[in-house]
Amino acid sequence: MSFQKQVIIDCRGHLLGRLASSVAKELLNGQQVVCLRAEDINISGSLYRAKLKYANFKRKHTNSNPRHGPFHQRAPAKILWRTVRGMVPHKTARGAAALDRLKCFEGVPHPFDRKKRMVIPAALKVLRLRPERRFCKLGDLASEFGWKHK
Repeated sequence: MSFQKQVIIDCRGHLLGRLASSVAKELLNGQQVVCLRAEDINISGSLYRAKLKYANFKRKHTNSNPRHGPFHQRAPAKILWRTVRGMVPHKTARGAAALDRLKCFEGVPHPFDRKKRMVIPAALKVLRLRPERRFCKLGDLASEFGWKHK
């Protein structure tokens, strides 16, 4: 991607990990990134498999006091944000500054509904996943785990 003031990505039809790695790279290069329609991101593998993996992740918490974290967000935009965070050195000043340049949303909120949105061909499910392979949507996974705004 060429450097612009703000890159607006329509996440519909993208694979979660591939999208997150492209976004993380752009953020570390100093680019502001806005991700829209996070609920329509695809995850390779069946919904059942994704539920098993997320349930396993949800089981991890602080033994003495679970309220100390780690926190398991239910909203698709927050799940995307957390995935990107795992690909950025977020404990350094550079990584924290990179994460501040990221915004994730479900749907298309007001200021972005009139702006041009782009796709990342390297992360599109149509181009990267064979047609017979199973996949699920991040919004379906989130609503299974308590996201109330489907």
